[in-house]
Amino acid sequence: MAVGPTTRRRQLGADLRRLRESKGMTLEEAGARVGISKATLSRYETKEGSVKWPAVDALCREYGASDAERLALVDLAKGARIQGWWRSLADPIPESMNLMLTLEDEVVREDHYACMYVPGLLQTRPYAEAVHRASEVQCPEREVQHMVDIRMKRQELLDRDEPPHIWCVIDEAALRRRVGGRDVMQDQLRHLLTMSRLPHITVQVLPFSAGAHAAAVGSFVVLRGPASDLDVVYVDLLGGGLFMEKQGELERYRLAFEYLSAQALDLESSAEIIHRISKEL
Repeated sequence: MAVGPTTRRRQLGADLRRLRESKGMTLEEAGARVGISKATLSRYETKEGSVKWPAVDALCREYGASDAERLALVDLAKGARIQGWWRSLADPIPESMNLMLTLEDEVVREDHYACMYVPGLLQTRPYAEAVHRASEVQCPEREVQHMVDIRMKRQELLDRDEPPHIWCVIDEAALRRRVGGRDVMQDQLRHLLTMSRLPHITVQVLPFSAGAHAAAVGSFVVLRGPASDLDVVYVDLLGGGLFMEKQGELERYRLAFEYLSAQALDLESSAEIIHRISKEL
């Protein structure tokens, strides 16, 4: 999978911090040597905002990086300036969605736990419209359609030559919740079954019979980058979402997903229960 600008930016920040710490320098000391402030260097390392490649080049020289590593990091700094397709959209999008699109454009795998609705990447358009109308009750129809257009555009990553692996553990409640009416829900379940047969999509159902489980907090996604230190967790919240990338948080959610997958039905049994719920509607 090609490495995109956000992955480049996050990798650059992690590498700059590693090099500085290996030399035993503080942010203030390193910044002073190349003529940038402590606050600016901190932003470089925490992957926030833009970065100037000449400053990266100078930092690498101060840190004693090899020529190959210095040139690689300068290349990362230059590549981090490229923007994704969604930046050109005429209508604005929520900040949390903007970040999700940025990260999702570059993942190699996504682990979804869904307790309320079918994951967005596997939703049909009528189902997605019903979800947005219910969630954004005060939004005009034009805004609902705009958000659904973005969701449908997101799904194009599943058709790439090298798509990310999408692993979904879906609570039985999400499959039985009749979103949009009988016909919409039946079509959604049929679509879910069709998508689950693709080699890069794994769908497991967490049945009611599993009882208490590891994700009582609600739905979440672990977005996995090319390296584990580039992973991010997204947790659904009312009115938006929360992104987390501290190591302890990542480990907690990675482990929770492993437990959920272990408690869920196997692939064949999951397909059977989805088919049975569809017939019961």
